[in-house]
Amino acid sequence: MTVWDDLVGQEKVSEQLAAAARDADAFVTAAAADGPLPETSSMTHAWLFTGPPGSGVTQTARSFAAALQCVSPDRALGGVPGCGFCDGCHTALIGTHADVSTVTAVGAEIRVADMRDTVRKSFTSPANGRWQIILVEDAERLNEKSANAVLKAVEEPAPRTVWLLCAPSVEDVLPTIRSRCRHLNLRTPSVEAVADMLVRREGIEPDVAAAAARATQGHVDRARRLATDPTARERRAAVLKLPLRVDDVGSALRAAQELVDAAAADAKRLAEEMDTKETEELKAALGAAQGGRLPRGTAGVVKDLEDNQKRRRTRTQRDSLDLALADLTAFYRDVLALQLGSRVAIANADAEDVLERIARGSSPEATLRRIEAIAACGEALDRNVPPLLAVEAMTMALRSG
Repeated sequence: MTVWDDLVGQEKVSEQLAAAARDADAFVTAAAADGPLPETSSMTHAWLFTGPPGSGVTQTARSFAAALQCVSPDRALGGVPGCGFCDGCHTALIGTHADVSTVTAVGAEIRVADMRDTVRKSFTSPANGRWQIILVEDAERLNEKSANAVLKAVEEPAPRTVWLLCAPSVEDVLPTIRSRCRHLNLRTPSVEAVADMLVRREGIEPDVAAAAARATQGHVDRARRLATDPTARERRAAVLKLPLRVDDVGSALRAAQELVDAAAADAKRLAEEMDTKETEELKAALGAAQGGRLPRGTAGVVKDLEDNQKRRRTRTQRDSLDLALADLTAFYRDVLALQLGSRVAIANADAEDVLERIARGSSPEATLRRIEAIAACGEALDRNVPPLLAVEAMTMALRSG
């Protein structure tokens, strides 16, 4: 399996990136041999990957990074870089390659302090790999100062540096940055393509894979999690019961509290898995003495890590709420399809009895208002409205229709 096999339903994009990786390999090989450089190339120093949630934007960028770092002997025989097994591919894919730096928004935005060291590194030559690669997973979260820092680096890049920016849409990125990038737009994979991937890559039973792909409407990461994680299935089942639990004010408020509490529990669970490991690794790197005592002058470094972990917990809770809102939106979309007699495939076929009950008991106009209430909740969370207040407003609207 090559790195290109992970790009579900993105055949055209895969072809373009494979061609660029081949030209990039030719450039590095010629430069290393002091030979003449290729006169034409489809490779460029900055790329912007966009696409709807679940289309695999970040995975596509990371697969491309792996192909650029590929050291498989097959390349010299005319093969396409990106074998998926060599040291360059493997370390780039799992995030440990010394010359692949990943920037992810810990909180609501990527601050200039988060970018400073990375931008500085972008001006250096690769230490071990073939390219110095900077992968920004949440380019839409760059604030004004951090975006300007990236702009300066993209305007005058080092010869062997490549920037890979990921965002939901091209409009989410500063115009001066996107004008210097080659833009690739991904599409939502088909349900069939995602189901096939789950069977081939994850060993999921075909029926389970098809149900997960259908329920998430082609969202690759959510489908994988739903097919492999029992907790995710339990969370989704609880969310799909919410429309039946908002008959009165009290039940609507209780449902909101439970939804927020579940998101907080998700954030806490993930934090416990990551925070302790990160803290211990940092203390070891700083030379902590036996018993955990830190050398003088290093307490500020640990405090910075703790602050970042706190910001990450807040974002993880928000991500969990976003997932619940997406499930609710899909639920009411199915209700609307039933009310209008649409031929659109039902995503939540496992909840068809509940869908039909809601469809019979309300009108299409009421369903549209409920969908709008869910969207308004997401917008309120974007404005940093306290989660419980935003979700309570939503559940009250779901009750009244």
